[in-house]
Amino acid sequence: MKKFRKVLDGLTTSSPGGTIGSPSCGSAAGTPTSAPTPKEIDVQETLVSENFQLCKTVRHGFPYQPTALAFDPVQKILAIGSRTGGVRILGRPGVDCYCQHESGAAVLQLQFLINEGALVTACADDTLHLWNLRQRRPAILHSLKFNRERVTFCHLPFQSKWLYVGTERGNTHMVNIESFILSGYVIMWNKAIELATKTHPGPVVHLSDSPKDEGKLLIGFESGTVVQWDLRCKKADFRIYYDEAIHSVSWHHEGKQFMCSHSDGSLTMWNLRNTTKPFQVTYPHGKIQRDGRKESCKPILKVEYKTSRSSEPFIVFSGGLSYDKAGRRPTLTIMHGKAITVLEMDYPIVEFMVLCETPYNNEVQEPSAVVVLLEKDLIVVDLTQSNFPVFENPYPMDVHESPVTCTAYFADCPPDIIPILYSIGAKHKKTGYSQKEWPISGGTWTLGSQTYPEVIITGHADGSIKFWDASAITLQMLYKFKTSKVFEKPKPGEGRAADLVEEDPFAVQMVSWCPQSRIFCVVGISAHIILYRFSKYDANTQIVCLDIRLQCESDDVITPSENENNPCFPEPGSHSPQAPHPASPSSGTPEGVKDSIPCLKVKDRVVRVPPGYQAELVIQLLWVDGEPPQQISTLDINSAYGLLAFGNCNGLAIVDYLQKTILLCMSTLDLYGASDPYQRLTRSPRRNRQSTSEFSMRGLSNFYSDSKKRIRTSYQSLTELSDNQQSIDMERSKSPTSVQYPTSLHNDPRVLPEPVASLRASHCSPVFYLLDNDHVNGHCTSPTSQPCSAGKPRVPMGPEGPRLTRRGPGRPPFRKAQSAACMEISLPVSHTEGYASRRAMLQQLHGVSMYSHDEHHSSSAYCWNEKAAAESRENSFSRSRSSSVSSIDRDTKEAITTLQFGESYGRKSDALPTPCLWVGTSLGVVVLIPMSIPTDQEERMEEAVTIGPCGTVLMLKGSVLRFGFLDCMGAVIQSPYEAWRDPNASEDPDRPRRRKLVNFSPSSSQDTCGDGHLAVVCSEKQAKVILMPSQSCLFVHNITESSFVLRADVVSACNSVCLACFCANGHVMTLSLPSLRPLMDVNYLPLTDMRIARTFCFTNGGQALYLSSPTEIQRITYSQEMCDNLQEMLGELFTPIETPEAQNRGFLKGFFGGNANTVDREELFGEASAGKASRSLAQHIPGQGGMEGMKVAAGGVVGDLARARIALDERGQRLGELEDRTALMMTSAESFSKHAHELMLKCKDKKWYQL
Repeated sequence: MKKFRKVLDGLTTSSPGGTIGSPSCGSAAGTPTSAPTPKEIDVQETLVSENFQLCKTVRHGFPYQPTALAFDPVQKILAIGSRTGGVRILGRPGVDCYCQHESGAAVLQLQFLINEGALVTACADDTLHLWNLRQRRPAILHSLKFNRERVTFCHLPFQSKWLYVGTERGNTHMVNIESFILSGYVIMWNKAIELATKTHPGPVVHLSDSPKDEGKLLIGFESGTVVQWDLRCKKADFRIYYDEAIHSVSWHHEGKQFMCSHSDGSLTMWNLRNTTKPFQVTYPHGKIQRDGRKESCKPILKVEYKTSRSSEPFIVFSGGLSYDKAGRRPTLTIMHGKAITVLEMDYPIVEFMVLCETPYNNEVQEPSAVVVLLEKDLIVVDLTQSNFPVFENPYPMDVHESPVTCTAYFADCPPDIIPILYSIGAKHKKTGYSQKEWPISGGTWTLGSQTYPEVIITGHADGSIKFWDASAITLQMLYKFKTSKVFEKPKPGEGRAADLVEEDPFAVQMVSWCPQSRIFCVVGISAHIILYRFSKYDANTQIVCLDIRLQCESDDVITPSENENNPCFPEPGSHSPQAPHPASPSSGTPEGVKDSIPCLKVKDRVVRVPPGYQAELVIQLLWVDGEPPQQISTLDINSAYGLLAFGNCNGLAIVDYLQKTILLCMSTLDLYGASDPYQRLTRSPRRNRQSTSEFSMRGLSNFYSDSKKRIRTSYQSLTELSDNQQSIDMERSKSPTSVQYPTSLHNDPRVLPEPVASLRASHCSPVFYLLDNDHVNGHCTSPTSQPCSAGKPRVPMGPEGPRLTRRGPGRPPFRKAQSAACMEISLPVSHTEGYASRRAMLQQLHGVSMYSHDEHHSSSAYCWNEKAAAESRENSFSRSRSSSVSSIDRDTKEAITTLQFGESYGRKSDALPTPCLWVGTSLGVVVLIPMSIPTDQEERMEEAVTIGPCGTVLMLKGSVLRFGFLDCMGAVIQSPYEAWRDPNASEDPDRPRRRKLVNFSPSSSQDTCGDGHLAVVCSEKQAKVILMPSQSCLFVHNITESSFVLRADVVSACNSVCLACFCANGHVMTLSLPSLRPLMDVNYLPLTDMRIARTFCFTNGGQALYLSSPTEIQRITYSQEMCDNLQEMLGELFTPIETPEAQNRGFLKGFFGGNANTVDREELFGEASAGKASRSLAQHIPGQGGMEGMKVAAGGVVGDLARARIALDERGQRLGELEDRTALMMTSAESFSKHAHELMLKCKDKKWYQL
């Protein structure tokens, strides 16, 4: 039987109409089969596997959950560490590098090897890493893992190769930077404090060498103890004991005094001549109360004490505010002389650092700016001006200004689109920034040779839209506008918004953009669509609003005959537009149930709109008898046709936005007409109106308001057609993505009602489900129907009947539209529940939350037979998606999942292509809707567009995700579009403007597509290529059996075209077109949260992006050509710069000991004098970055120099030391030969290192 079935599958594959009858035609997963290709289809495919390689390119945005900050004052580059183990290194605009620790441990501290091209990171797993920054992609050279102690603080003196490491036990260790080996020299905590001290001083919170003497190390303990340790004599010079805990210490550049910040909000100044008590104690924000006591203040977490030649010293600190003022923002305080300036921040301060001109700590610091790292922002304050303005940040750090809810990526845009968007956006830029240059200006970056216009669009929770210039792997803000300006401001806690999504009623769910015509569409979470046109001029406009009642209107009690003869919507052949229902707030039932009102109120007056994108039309779905409208799941717009189509779980609507009329509004069932491939159960679309309202308005990711913020997800089980019971059981055991549901209709699962028995014999009813957290206990609550007994008609509950009143009548279950950035979810990994919940949450991402069935609350599940029940218990993946699982009250609610306008053949008998709309549903059905659109401009504005669905074209496994069209040569057929023209430009009365349509003429279409074209259809499970107009299936490929596709798109790569897919198991695949040969399959990204699935998108040129964190956008490429050129496109972090020389302090200061004393640390900490450290204390781990970095280094002289530097580093010499010393020796020799006698007389009282 099995072999015979395979033979039948092959016959149906080769037959032209075989794809209509059964979606099972095709081959096994991974081995596409093709029907005999017609003679006219002769496509020379050029893509091979060698054209594809997957790698990350660049990461944009603000580092998520930052923890540490460091700055190289010579190279002028900034490093930011994060809680997830990431390190972002920033320089001048274009120099932006992201590194990731494999362990994922939080970065506690960062230390640059100043002007050495290296960085030390200390992580929460007590590991130190040395990064090589002299290559475009930094890599780890060495790692040192502490086994017995926890690292708390690190300090690396300037031009030193010994790193001081403080631990939680209070000990201080020395690490050699070149070899990354621990020294035997250790400062034990019990040696640092007095023997009479009975308490432990606590962890080390500060380490610094004295500016006056490098041989003196200042150690700060958390308890308030400060010790100056003489490294040569191995003893303490002095000890300071203070009552309050210490958070930070900062030296005066002369090395005679230092300042400490404490937990009571005080600053203490200490002089080395008298360390018994501080000579100055200040409470900057503490006032004296009436009783004479100081008011209590918050801790000062960090203080920096910087001197200036021309003015008083700067004292900069964070925290220290009084406790009595609740709700105050985090502050950064700048004390300059007697002036105290308090800068309020929008987010908590993580770290700050004062930028100075000199890297030497024994010179006048001359501070110029303060870099403030906040939890969600990076701010640089100008200290050279009295009002302390901030610098304009050149990095795209405000991607998350409002949480990102959707993304779109467009490569190879028209060349004029970016300049025009930038010119419009520049008019709205903020002012008041510092006029000085951005101080973080290190590195070099040049525009790559292979650049083309790229635009990224982000939609946000507050309804704002941002356009970004993403050309040459950079990101720059172009233009921003807010969709909320179209609507009246809702009053908080009442009105329409309160019934929908109180906090984010304008959240953007998806966007659609035509760069050629510059028409832009926004789909909002409140079931609304806004159409924008672009104009360079401001205008006074009246926004047109269309209200659509996209809801099933059939009676509550339906028989099969009634369902066939009385459809809920107008006939498919209806050509007249459907008049919208009046949006009257007073309409409704006597109980006050909302009916025929939209969720938001559009401004009904003439408004002044600025240049840029201007709203022209708003489409809103209406409430129906207390049920909020279902969210829109897909949308497509075509500027040449002047049409807009969208769909949700209830059906499809087509709008003529030129005439502002509704052309089509019908349910998915009515699209099939008599060619419906499914035998469906009778259904009542609204048997329990109250419960429907609870589940229908699901957001992008809606969270409960409880402390745990659990996610309530919609589970979907897609169905497949089967011919007999044997195939059903077989499919059940094979399907990995379906879920076992409790299906008993009564408390006694042995009773099988008659309707179910009849259904059991047919096995042809596709079923959708909606599960929630109640399924943990084996319960399921139906949002659209109520349980009924066997054999009894379904009668709606009356007003006096029981209702679900957990949230009140007519209210949705969730109030906040969570952004895609906030969708941090730990998906289950168990096969029994994990895959089902994973699939359910991801299905919800498509905006489809309409799958429902109704069951009694019973903990026992009904199985068709004992064998299936045993298989379901033994096989964790045996979750049925077949049509055999059913219930008397289960609903089939088929969603529209994708739409695509294009020139195609509506019927097999068509000789020429006509405008068509391709419709894909969640049951894997593809429906083709031909349209007749007047070509003349005057007729187009007056005559109606005729539409007539022609029935099913083909079926696939899983929901349909994407359409694509190729000509007979394998090239992509671009959709027709209207060339952009400014709607507000002044018209010439002698030459009226006419619409310029591209790729729309039937005559031109006859030349290019008269012989037919290829349609590429991709679903969650498989892809098919069909020949039009014969509708014969040429190629089939089962993409995945163990997972399902989340995103798919037909994209151009390497001067050809392919199908790119991203699966839920993290695999990124590419398939050739039209043969659907697998070209690449990389297990790139395990799907751990819904944010990635929601924001992942492909584009042309072999590129893609996704939201890697709530604040960052990660761009990747799957093109081998771009991977090869990536080194040229990235910026250089390190540039050879001569280290500034130390200032000559003069004869008198040198004579009286004003100059700093140096110390030979190698002699103190080396193995010869200090011995070896215990092997069990720390473990050295060699890195892989040295030679791997060289493999990808550029060739030529730059590559040779880089190889030489890496070799020197591997031999234990500092990077670049040879060139610097050679130049210094030549200069010294030449100077000595000319001025030997003068130098001897002048410098006879100075030491050799002061020359």
